[in-house]
Amino acid sequence: HATVLLSETVGALAPGDGVYVDATVGGGGHSEGILQASSKARVVAFDRDPAALEAARARLAPFGERATFDHARFGEVEERLAALGVEKVQGLCADLGVSSPQIDDPSRGMSFRHQGPLDMRMDPSRGETALELIERLDQDELADVIYELGEERASRRVARCIKQALSEGNLNDTIELRRAIVRAVGPRRIGGIDPATRTFQALRIAVNAELKEVSALLEMARERLKPGGLLAIISFHSLEDRIVKREFQNRALWAPLTKKPVIATEDEQAQNPRSRSAKLRVARRLAPGEGGDA
Repeated sequence: HATVLLSETVGALAPGDGVYVDATVGGGGHSEGILQASSKARVVAFDRDPAALEAARARLAPFGERATFDHARFGEVEERLAALGVEKVQGLCADLGVSSPQIDDPSRGMSFRHQGPLDMRMDPSRGETALELIERLDQDELADVIYELGEERASRRVARCIKQALSEGNLNDTIELRRAIVRAVGPRRIGGIDPATRTFQALRIAVNAELKEVSALLEMARERLKPGGLLAIISFHSLEDRIVKREFQNRALWAPLTKKPVIATEDEQAQNPRSRSAKLRVARRLAPGEGGDA
């Protein structure tokens, strides 16, 4: 798993003496960068994926007690920080993308390129699977999810074909889900994107309540960042990026340090194609009375 926008993120956080939160530790790349940049920095690393936490623990073991780990989604981070006795933090980063290990593991059901169960949960230990979501929603509700979270124009046809496949007993894995989607929209790639991409994205976002979780992360950052503390967020699709951009427009709370989002260099994009859609936004938490009007 290649860490996306590593030098840009660590550089933006400018680690020094203090506690830093990595809300999506993943393979541990950003946390490692922070700990290497300052011998006085401590990292509290969170992830909702137990497998990611295990990988990060191994990678960050050389840093000993300077790295602390906890299994939590964004909405639980504030409560966990309080339990750890951490009042305020100097910096916070989050990489909102799905990790390569999650995509490449067929058992997670994240990708239509591998045959796997219709799961899609970032935390396989709890919550509703993609199949359970499809079973629970009626056809119109499913179409709304696919349209709103996947920006799929043919959402009505896609929902109808998925529900039809379900009723016929032909929705047992990711390959059969893709087949149902292709039946609705055709096999043609649009702009190089597989016809199933938007629907898979929509279902994954819905299963993991990703947009709600991003809002919870931003709410936590408002409370837990010290005045002058830095927030760096990497998003991979427009829906998440829009939420972050809107948050940073609140000039009573934030001083944005990136007028436009930072994107990966051509070299990084060539080495890691996944980085092509990554957008990094950074802002400084203002002290009370320091900012302008919201």
